[in-house]
Amino acid sequence: MTTFDQILPIATDVLEAHRPVVDSLAWLLINRDLNGRVRFIAPDTLAHTPSLRTQVEAMYQALAMRLAPHAYPATHGILYEATPEEACQGVSAFPLEGFAQVQVVDRLATDTQWARIAEVAPGAPRIVFFSIKGGVGRSTALAASAWSLARQGKRVLVLDGDLESPGLSSALLPVDRQPKYGITDWLVEDLVGNGDGLLNDLYATSNWPTAGQIYLVPAHGHEPGEYVAKLGRVWMPKVLAQGGVETWSRRLNRLIQQLETQIQPDVILIDSRAGIDEVAAACVTDIGAHTILMFAIQGQQTWTGYRVLFSHWQQRGVIAMLRERLQLVAGLVPDDDRKQTYLDALCADAYELFVSSYDEAGPGEISDWSFEQDDSNAPHAPLPIKWNRGWFGLLGLQQRMEQVDENEVNGVYGELLDFLNRATAKNDT
Repeated sequence: MTTFDQILPIATDVLEAHRPVVDSLAWLLINRDLNGRVRFIAPDTLAHTPSLRTQVEAMYQALAMRLAPHAYPATHGILYEATPEEACQGVSAFPLEGFAQVQVVDRLATDTQWARIAEVAPGAPRIVFFSIKGGVGRSTALAASAWSLARQGKRVLVLDGDLESPGLSSALLPVDRQPKYGITDWLVEDLVGNGDGLLNDLYATSNWPTAGQIYLVPAHGHEPGEYVAKLGRVWMPKVLAQGGVETWSRRLNRLIQQLETQIQPDVILIDSRAGIDEVAAACVTDIGAHTILMFAIQGQQTWTGYRVLFSHWQQRGVIAMLRERLQLVAGLVPDDDRKQTYLDALCADAYELFVSSYDEAGPGEISDWSFEQDDSNAPHAPLPIKWNRGWFGLLGLQQRMEQVDENEVNGVYGELLDFLNRATAKNDT
């Protein structure tokens, strides 16, 4: 039985066996449809070279015989287009390893684009808090980071991007300061042209005693309303009046740009959804993040999930575009004699995860750190967050931060806060 995971290895094998035919083509696409079935998309100029067209048809027939049921019958297995750009419009494509002129086109049921890496956005640095698993202290760390940066006099814009499990607003804002609307409301109303009317009621400021200010955009407003019904619509692309569509992640990016113009923050902190889903993909890869903090706890589930992502980025040839923005954060680090053993194990697994991406770096590409396992400045070197009962979870955090001691915050989050200070200082210069 042939499974989905065998499609590309088999395709590579078949194309290699027909290398002279492939080399004769200007381009060739391997199209995987929504059901995981494969077709070729070939240049329509093959109509003028019948002998080459016959060879391409024979090559597809050989592929279909090996891929069944993940291939269309030979009679319906080849589509013809004038250019690869026309065939790939609006979908993800990546090179097939070993074949310069061959790309794989993936038709996906959602707009999840883990391999579409946006350029770093201009303006205030966008720092994403991301984790494969929940319950690692990610959102609490973001709240402490926002407080620390605001205490230094910075204007901090915080977005609760965990739309399917919201809660950050209750940690940062008392009930009477919750804004009327949230990100979900804006994404739904933007589909019908109402987004601009919500902007002024989309955020509220924290009442924490800081020299700067924290502006929070929650997942939903103080009255969630029909939240489930709205949540099922936020992923929709917007049909543009001039033609074409705007993906939901690009709409989210437009919202951030509008908020940045209005609020003029010094730094933007974004709480991402945990796991490999649409929200996380948008936050990590598609909104121009300056820094992606990858929260991890030592355990097989953490590294299995991150290996899936790294493998995907490497296969799509984009890991080098993202590597410089990543930084590992170690959550729930024991604050006792187990600490070093825990961190040593976590660092070893993190290095194993990152090292394959390091191998692709060009000479002199990176100056601030080396690729060595013990380099404390490298992305795989974990920033430890100590486990502390008083800081575990968001419950009661809003009241706690009103009277918190700076030394207490630094005792738990010190290395993370130092890193954020350096990251934001680069932008100041």
